Amino acid sequence: MSKRDYYDVLGVAKDCDGKALKSAYRKLAMKYHPDQNAGNTEAEAKFKEVGEAYAVLSDPEKKAAYDRFGHAAFEGGGGGGGSPFNGDPGDIFQDIFSQVFGGSSPFGGRQSNGPQRGADLRYDMDVSLEEAFAGKDAKINVPTVVDCDACDGSGAEPGTTPETCPTCQGSGRVHARQGFFTMERTCARCSGRGTVIAKPCKVCRGAGQVQQDRALSVKIPAGVESGMRIRLSGEGEAGARGGPRGDLYIFVEVLEHDLFERDRPNLYCRTPVSMVTAALGGDVEVPTINGSRARVAIPEGAQTGRKLRLRGKGMPSLRGAPQYGDLYIEIFVETPRNLSAHQKQLLEEFGACSAADCNPESAGFMGRVKKFWDGINGGDETTSS
Repeated sequence: MSKRDYYDVLGVAKDCDGKALKSAYRKLAMKYHPDQNAGNTEAEAKFKEVGEAYAVLSDPEKKAAYDRFGHAAFEGGGGGGGSPFNGDPGDIFQDIFSQVFGGSSPFGGRQSNGPQRGADLRYDMDVSLEEAFAGKDAKINVPTVVDCDACDGSGAEPGTTPETCPTCQGSGRVHARQGFFTMERTCARCSGRGTVIAKPCKVCRGAGQVQQDRALSVKIPAGVESGMRIRLSGEGEAGARGGPRGDLYIFVEVLEHDLFERDRPNLYCRTPVSMVTAALGGDVEVPTINGSRARVAIPEGAQTGRKLRLRGKGMPSLRGAPQYGDLYIEIFVETPRNLSAHQKQLLEEFGACSAADCNPESAGFMGRVKKFWDGINGGDETTSS
């Protein structure tokens, strides 16, 4: 028997909003609720059907897949892998009832009161550009939660053990009836653990865990970039009731450098060049990120903004075979200041004997300016003071 269209099941249009979808689901869920239709297998089937439809259409990603592929999106061998509705009906409706009705599934879904995985932790680490170039072995102290040594994480005074909660009989959940709904809630007495501690541990006060700094070794790989994270498996917070530890994530921030700017594997160094060297050519000494020095030939007539490349003098790549970016030397021509009278005289003599081809950029710019003015004034020259 083929499945009915989910929109037909809920009686809504494809373009309905979330509010209308939720309202339609509430009405049908109340109509076919098992508590209202005891022993009615047809009503139970319809109740599951409307829950299945709402579970898909209320999720934007699932709805988009359904609108495109239909039921095939959730069937094995179809568009999106196995169906999300092949498991226990309680698992299907647990989240739906919590969201729509404020309770839990009528099929008895239960929150686990067994071991729980510990929380993941984040640690922000600043590294210099030199450390990012060479890599780094760092020692860090991470504040975290660990099992209490005094009670081995049980929370009970040594020599005693936690007792079964008399309220929920160890289930961690209690039931309450509201109208024709049977609601399931976390047991307030044991907070869902299913056990209570008559004699709490004096060290951890019954929590079973304590705060503690942990010393860890972290290897920062060469070529690391800002925003990258390093995962240390099992180095997060201790899990509750014997559960596994979470993970620790190291978020790396590479600090700005006084000399170099970074663009992924490439480095840029803005280097001043004297007017004489820029005009006549020559060479300048520049630093590299590994601490060495390099000499760069400045071509005759070099202008501000020109970039000269030093191959393989940049940052290492994290991916593939060992490979390095390039170092770009960006020239800026420095205008001389604090000139003596003799130096000024020499520059004036140079200016007097300079032809237009000595400053082609200026000549070209003035030509464009004259053309601009002529266009505005219709060819008539005007002056303004």
